[in-house]
Amino acid sequence: MWSLLLLTLPTQPNAVRLRVWRALKALGCGALRDGAYLLPAEHEALFEPLADEVRAHGGSATLLRTAARDEAQQRDFAALFDRGEAYAAWQREAEDTAARWSAEPESAARRSLRALADALAELQRIDYLPGAAAEQARAELAALRTAFDARFARGEPRAATEHAIERLERARFQGRRWCTRARPWVDRLACAWLIRRFVDEKPQFLWLADPSRAPRGALGFDYDGARFTHVGSKVSFEVLALSFGLERDAALARVAAVVHYLDAGGIPVPEAPGLEAVLAGLQALHEDDDALVGAAGAVFDALYATAGAAPRKAGPKRSP
Repeated sequence: MWSLLLLTLPTQPNAVRLRVWRALKALGCGALRDGAYLLPAEHEALFEPLADEVRAHGGSATLLRTAARDEAQQRDFAALFDRGEAYAAWQREAEDTAARWSAEPESAARRSLRALADALAELQRIDYLPGAAAEQARAELAALRTAFDARFARGEPRAATEHAIERLERARFQGRRWCTRARPWVDRLACAWLIRRFVDEKPQFLWLADPSRAPRGALGFDYDGARFTHVGSKVSFEVLALSFGLERDAALARVAAVVHYLDAGGIPVPEAPGLEAVLAGLQALHEDDDALVGAAGAVFDALYATAGAAPRKAGPKRSP
């Protein structure tokens, strides 16, 4: 159900009109047209003070309950509350803020971290239909706090996260067998590329029709019960990168953001639609999974090179 506010604002005074307009904007409600505004029904009380003020100054205000007539209209209404782009802007600001910490004193870094937390809280206040983007942003703020502590508060005791990711030595993972579900898609394709380029110089990949029958000793990735799979809000690619200490590679982090969005949703990434289209084409072209992974590897190489060349992501890159 939805709450619908129909307004006719008083012609005077202008201060009232401006105040109501600002209040509607601050609420983050959906605008169907001038004078018609929408909120999920459980938040209807937020409209009531505005309706009272409009009536008190000679305008008209009507509050109605309504339902979408079909699934298509329900999606249209929900789209009015999509905060994906706002979360993406917050993420860019978070990245820029963290990049400045290397040249900032602790006091300035602490202020910037607090400002980021406040900005996220304000965004979440008007995120009436939170989804994967909200969860991802919360996880990224937690990671920023951890990074802040590591830089400015070394030695400060910190509780382990619920889903702590073990750090591993790449030297112990050479020439291994790696297995995942057959007909790999984005996360699995990206994991295979990451393993081959950054972890294991001579990997052997096994593509399983039934992951529950994985061979003994094989290292599973991106399936239920695998050694490397989703942890909290992180997809398998991100877990692998963290496990092998690759999170400081800025270009790889950009690739991870694209993979995360395509696999789990969340904050939109500009490169995502193009990568999805290319990988879909490769999957249609290659029936053999080894051939598919080989072709996709060249695409991820190009994406990684492009991400490393982006000015916003400038910085030293880890060698393969």
